[in-house]
Formats: sequence, structure tokens, C-alpha cells
Amino acid sequence: MYIKNPYEIERRSFEIIRSHIKGTFNEGELNVVMRMIHTTGDFDYENIVVFKNKPVDCGIEVFKRGVNIFTDTKMAYSGINKRRLKELSCSIDCFIDDEEVFRRAKEKDITRSMASIDKAVDLGFDVYVIGNAPTALFRLIEHIKNGNVSPKLVIGVPVGFVGAKESKEELRKLDVPQITTVGTKGGSNVAASIVNSILYMVG
Repeated sequence: MYIKNPYEIERRSFEIIRSHIKGTFNEGELNVVMRMIHTTGDFDYENIVVFKNKPVDCGIEVFKRGVNIFTDTKMAYSGINKRRLKELSCSIDCFIDDEEVFRRAKEKDITRSMASIDKAVDLGFDVYVIGNAPTALFRLIEHIKNGNVSPKLVIGVPVGFVGAKESKEELRKLDVPQITTVGTKGGSNVAASIVNSILYMVG
């Protein structure tokens, strides 16, 4: 015998996750951490997630007002709840396959992820969700330092072994609302889970 009802499966999953968490988080942070663990099956996220400048509260506030969200990958884009975004009058874009981004990347000899960030900054996006490309996060950091953008929220959880750890360390030096992970872990699925957890908290 096994549980077949999807709502019961999720309820039981979060019940199990909650019983294993030992860290001290406020209610909003706890919701984020539990969804990260639920998405990955990895309890280590409790130990490596970093919240800076009340990012959950900031996220709830900006999502209430309706906001443009940038994400670096189609996977993160696909994983974020579009119905909830529509209810809150929020929009989301991923420019990785955009023709202009291809052209910019080729002309400047940079990654498409970096060119995507450039386009998002030009268009005035306020929320940046980066789950895959360290070069995207490094580029966003450059724009912040140069005064080109002042994000309302950054979810910076790129995954990998070349630049991922370092890009997140650099972001944590900046005074912007942010959620990051320490080390190499992260990913587009993790980024999407963070966004969704905040979306579900908006009243």
C-alpha cells in the first residue's frame, strides 16, 4: 500500500521535513527552507541557506505590488507557478534564447547568461532569480556595484564547481535583500522552489 492522494503526499512530506529541521528560522524562512528540502530531498539545505536583509519579507512585499521577475534558465522559468504569478499581476521572463541576447553575447564575447542579465537590467527588472549560471550572478553583481540596478530581491543559487561558490560569496558582500546557498549546491529547481515558497506566502 502507498499514498496516492497528491495533497496527502505533500502534507506528509512537509510534516517529515519539519520534524527533522534543527535550525532557528523565522516562519517565512522556515517555509523557504522546507520547500528547498522538499524539492531536492537534501536536508543539508538547512545548513547552507543564507538569508540577508529580510529577503522573504521583501519578496512578499514586492510580489504583492506586482513585479517583473528575471530568471536565468528555462528550467527555473518552467518551475515557477504561473497561475500564482498571474493572480499577483507579476510577470516573468527568461532571455537565454532571445535573438538580441545571442547577438550581444557574440559581439561582446561573453556568455548568453551575462547578456541576458544586461538585457534585464536595461529593461528595469527588480527581481533576479539565478539558479544555474555563475556568470549571470557575477554580471548582476557588476551592475549593482556600478549603480545600474538596485534589485528588490536576488535569489542567487547557481550550482556547480566553476564560479558558483565564489559568485555567491561576492553577492553576500552586497547590501541587497538576497537568498543564497553556501558552496557548490543550488540549481534551477532550487531557485524555483524559493520563488514559489514566497509566492505562496503572499496573502
